Amino acid sequence: MGIFMADRSHDHPSTLAAQALGRVDPETRAIIPPIHPSTTYERSADGSCPGGRTYTRDHNPTYDQPETLLARLEGGDAALLFSSGMAAATTVFETLDVGDHVVAPRQMYWTIRRWLEELGARGRIELDLVPNGDQAALVAALRPGRTRIVWVETPANPTCAITDIAATVQAAHAAGARVVADSTLATPVLCRPIEHGADLVMHSATKQLNGHADVLAGALVTARCDAYWDRIAHDRGYRGAVLGPFEAWLLLRGMRTLYLRVPHSAASAQRIAERLTSYAAVAEVFYPGLTTHPDHA
Repeated sequence: MGIFMADRSHDHPSTLAAQALGRVDPETRAIIPPIHPSTTYERSADGSCPGGRTYTRDHNPTYDQPETLLARLEGGDAALLFSSGMAAATTVFETLDVGDHVVAPRQMYWTIRRWLEELGARGRIELDLVPNGDQAALVAALRPGRTRIVWVETPANPTCAITDIAATVQAAHAAGARVVADSTLATPVLCRPIEHGADLVMHSATKQLNGHADVLAGALVTARCDAYWDRIAHDRGYRGAVLGPFEAWLLLRGMRTLYLRVPHSAASAQRIAERLTSYAAVAEVFYPGLTTHPDHA
């Protein structure tokens, strides 16, 4: 087990990411963490686990550092890694009871939307899809006491539609619903949904968080550790939707350069979008950095 440098509370997020919280192995003084492939852990004669870990499915120590780092970057209380972004998303929706109501945007990652529509068709949930960022439509769709989750994806895939997280949170919380923000495109470099009131943040860590196209991973970050978060952690362990230790190690490696990569990606995207607007063969360019994008403001 490693340790972290004593006080990192005043470090800039880019420093925390680059140094991966400044973890130093207490035995070797190595600054790069080891990979723990063990699937099980020592038990005492009475059957207890002196190290506090029982099985790799939910207690692998290779998870500790990237989960702690991601929680710090997002401003949340805790984070959990999953085997994919879809595994993270479906774990959230599996906490719902039959007939619970969900509000989600029309423009969102198509696999999550299709899965929600299939759940609705099978009678598992009740689903309303509303135009992204349309607060009036959102309020009209909410069912106080019955709506359990309001899903937000901003910027949305593939049109980069933007949703006002704070306004959505205000309406959703008034109806007794939790707000989950898919912040895959933005990453904590550009937006921290918890600061705007979101209850959970979801990432397909396969994308910008890792940044090297060699890891399939997902993550959830919670604004607070409560009974609901305990349920999600419990379900992750039982459903087995977990990341392998090598993939967790690679993800941490990728997150070290997050604050270098994302600003350059955004700058490149802006230049490409501006160039594409001048091509007669291009009908429309979807990028919120353009003043012509409907959600630019």
